[in-house]
Amino acid sequence: MNRFAAIAAALSVSLALPACAASHPTRSDAEKDPVLAAMLTELDRSMSQLQLPGFQKPFFIQYRVTDVEDFQTSASFGATTDTERNHARVARVTVRIGDYKTDSSTPRGDGSIQLAALDSDPIALRSALWSAADTAYKNALAAYAQKQAALKQVQTPPQADDFSAEQPTQAMGEPIHLQLDESAWIARVARASGLYRSDASVAALERDVQYSSTVFHARAVTTWIVNSEGSIVRSSQATYQEGIAVGTQAGDGMHLDRSYASTSPTLAGLDRPEVFDQQAVSLIASLGELRRAPIVEPEYHGPVLLTADASADTFRALLAPGLAATRPPLGTEARTNGPYASSYHTRILPDSFSVIDDPTLSTWNGTGLIASYAVDDEAVPAQPVQVVGNGILQNYLIGREPVRDFPRSNGHGRAAITGPAHPSVSVLKITAANGLSNEQLHAQFLAAAKDAGLSSVYEVETLGPGMNPRLLYRVSADGSRQLVRGASLDDLDQRSLRSSIRAAGKDLWVANYFGDISQTVLAPALLLDDVTIRRANEKNDKLPFYPPPD
Repeated sequence: MNRFAAIAAALSVSLALPACAASHPTRSDAEKDPVLAAMLTELDRSMSQLQLPGFQKPFFIQYRVTDVEDFQTSASFGATTDTERNHARVARVTVRIGDYKTDSSTPRGDGSIQLAALDSDPIALRSALWSAADTAYKNALAAYAQKQAALKQVQTPPQADDFSAEQPTQAMGEPIHLQLDESAWIARVARASGLYRSDASVAALERDVQYSSTVFHARAVTTWIVNSEGSIVRSSQATYQEGIAVGTQAGDGMHLDRSYASTSPTLAGLDRPEVFDQQAVSLIASLGELRRAPIVEPEYHGPVLLTADASADTFRALLAPGLAATRPPLGTEARTNGPYASSYHTRILPDSFSVIDDPTLSTWNGTGLIASYAVDDEAVPAQPVQVVGNGILQNYLIGREPVRDFPRSNGHGRAAITGPAHPSVSVLKITAANGLSNEQLHAQFLAAAKDAGLSSVYEVETLGPGMNPRLLYRVSADGSRQLVRGASLDDLDQRSLRSSIRAAGKDLWVANYFGDISQTVLAPALLLDDVTIRRANEKNDKLPFYPPPD
């Protein structure tokens, strides 16, 4: 998780827009907000005066001001190690030269940023916007000249306009602020990090735990956007996360790690203390089981069952990036980039699968979804988009930089504070029309083992970094399970999603990913016909030479 230890870290915080008010405010309504009033006044001045003699005027300008309040406390071995409180406000100005068909934008984006005044002083805010606009305009002039020269060097013309014209959007949500009992959270996090030694059910593991760290991270973001097309947006979102990570080494030196996090757009949506503690104790207990577990066999090829938890991580890694359409290099006939660049109107999942990215979906079965929003970072209303139907790629997620066959944004332009908006998933929901219950899925799993002539198969319960299993079970023909360790997955790629899925569950796991651009994935369990599992063969470090303190 990012910290605000310095201004540079503050500038890397994500910009995720939440649900906004449904009203359509007028400019007079907007000017009651001192931030919007300053932005609109300076935007008018820029549109009338921002032009170097003999050069083009901008055809589009957007101002975005983002206010971020951040609180984080962390603890290790039962004691607080760090507490940080930060407040930053950043102005980002986008200036485009040329026209909607051919403009000054580059693959690296456009615009300039400045730190803005926290107290909403109008002259201070306007000065930050003026400075950023001046720099952005000069950069745009240079970029436009370079693009004109580059276009003369290619035979194939661009397959789409550089920028899409959109209807202006007006939405005014209420600003949001962090309201926390910080001292209570500091104490709660410290206590949770010491559960490994205070809970009777795991106290026997005390001398085996090499690290036990807990963190609580809260962030409130309010964003103001105005642009020369007439859009006026104010939106807010809060995100909260409490997580724990524990680790040890097996007798052969293999590192063993487990982690758990509760993430929500509201404080009330986080685990209650007793629920979080129960998850933490289970996590710590699993370290003892992993230490005693045998190493996975050298190589396995065959059916693998991914729980819904592991499936969500898999879809996020393999499916999600390819659904965002980004502009291909000049001079090519490609529609977009990525693994699904040439997959439009072709099958990428089994026929029964449907995938919808719906940023307007804010809850699922009572769980809050942190990636929902009403207006994206380019002032375009959010839209549910069915990207896959009957296994066929039917659509892409589009921002305001069109690609061939997709001339308009569908409200999926999202940005970190320091950069321009790019298309990205928000709330990605994957369903299978013939989804099975857990009992039916396990029956199919054992049937797949029998069909393959195997005495045992593998079930992945959770994945860690690099999509390597953290909890992996060898499942015998009679359904009994044995925990194994030290595995890596191979042959799990886009081809596997297209051709190797034998069955899927009907219940969806909610995975909230709190990051630079927050994402949510709702996914079912998956049974795949053919996946390779190998020993990871990672370096096993020496065990500690003497025991930890009592």
